[in-house]
Formats: sequence, structure tokens, C-alpha cells
Amino acid sequence: MKTKDLLKKVKKIEIKTRKLSNHLFSGQYHSSFKGRGMTFSEVRQYQYGDDVRAIDWNVTAKNNDTYVKVFEEERELTLLLMVDVSESQKFGSAEIDKRELVAEISATLAFSATQNNDKIGLLLFSDEIELFIPPKKGKSHVLRIIRELVEFEPKSKKTDIKKALEYISQIMKKKAIVFVISDFMATDYEKALQIASKKHDVTGVRIFDLREQKLPNLGLISVVNAETGIHSWLDTSEISVRTAYEKEFLRNEAYCSSVFSSCKAGLIHTCTNESYVSKLITYFKSRA
Repeated sequence: MKTKDLLKKVKKIEIKTRKLSNHLFSGQYHSSFKGRGMTFSEVRQYQYGDDVRAIDWNVTAKNNDTYVKVFEEERELTLLLMVDVSESQKFGSAEIDKRELVAEISATLAFSATQNNDKIGLLLFSDEIELFIPPKKGKSHVLRIIRELVEFEPKSKKTDIKKALEYISQIMKKKAIVFVISDFMATDYEKALQIASKKHDVTGVRIFDLREQKLPNLGLISVVNAETGIHSWLDTSEISVRTAYEKEFLRNEAYCSSVFSSCKAGLIHTCTNESYVSKLITYFKSRA
């Protein structure tokens, strides 16, 4: 992608997602993801209605007046975006493909975290760890993350969610808010998710396209597995073929839902032809 086109695309995503994070998500994000506890801020004179348990008896005795301790939430958190960049992310039958939707959702979450003065990090993965950007604060850092989401070309086409989760469990020493954004077309990541979710606050965002869910009757069509490159022919006029295709989608969806539920991790499902905005708001409200 040419630099001019890249900058134009990044700016377009920034304008759209910053508006969403400013007006919709920053408050929801703040109330959904709590800080690490309460920390002492100051003492002030007692006011009617204050909790008597907060009285600072030492200061009260010295000043011959009643003073209370004031605490505030230790807010600073770290948001880590774990983004699947395998070849299957480039598929889409709607106005945008899965990778474009992933970039928008990631940017919205990143700007929401920035509004709350949190650090943001990025992990791009296929069946390898493609790129890790350590968590930092600031708009320029978020814009770098968006550029990578738009421009980055992975070395591998395949997916290994297990390896990515294991990497995070090893490298992230302190508790973080982790969003795993993928189509989750993989299995065998339950144990890795279980370990990661015990240490971090993990949420999965499962992205899919309508044509991955159901096949239309188009007769005999040529299809290629994006990650393996295997070519095959499908006779979509056969009901049995379309039924088997849908069952495979539902099996994968059920596995993902079951794994996240058993690991007590959050999960959002969103399609490329749906509004992810309502999905995120509903999820944030359910956590508040």
C-alpha cells in the first residue's frame, strides 16, 4: 500500500473510531474495567454524610477538628490487543472484510483506553508471533498500532491461538485487559486460555462473515482454503453440502463459546454485516 493511501486509510479509521470512543465507549470502558484498587489521595475536613470509618484520628487530634481520609481508584490499566492476522481474516462478502472490521474494533478499544489514560499494547499473530508492540500511552502510539493493523503483512497464513495465548502468559507479568480478536477458526486453545484468563481479564471478539455461516445455492463452485491453499470443488446445489457447511460453522462457534465460558472469559460474536457498536455497548454494560 502506498504511503498516501495508508495515511488516508489510517485517518479515516481514526476519525470514525475516535468519535465512537469519545461519545460512546470511554465511560462504558471505564466502568467495565476496574483499576487495581483504592489508593490514598488526601485528607479533608469531615462533611455531613461522610463514612465515620474514614476518619483520620491522628490528623483530627492534631487539628481539634474532624478530618477524613479520601481515597481514589488506582485507575491505570494496560489494554493488550491480540489480533489474528492469518489469511482467513482477509475474507469478506459485506462492505468490509474481517481484517478491516478487526482494525476498526481495535482502534475503538484503543482510543477508549487512551481516554482513560491506560497503556495500550498490540500482539499480531498467525501460527507465529508476528509482531509485539509493548504497551505505552499516547495518541501517536495508538496511531502506530492502527497503521500496523492496516499495513502489516504476516509471514505465515495459518493460525495458532494457543501459541499466542501462551506467549502472553509468559511476557505480560502484570494483570492486563486482553482482547483476543479473531475468527477463532482453530481448536486446542482451551488450556492456554484457562491459564491466561486466571492472570488477565480476557475477552474474545469472534469475527465472522455471513458467507462463512451459510452457502447460497450457486451450483458448482471452486473454493480455496485461505490458510492451507488447498483447492476443492463444492456443488452448492446439493442441500447436504450446504447443511454440512453450516454444521461445521456451528460446531466451531459452539466450541469457541464453550471454551470461553468454561474459562470464565468474556466473548463477543459479531458479523461483518452487523454493527459492532451495539455489541460492544451491550457487553460493556453487562460487565458494569
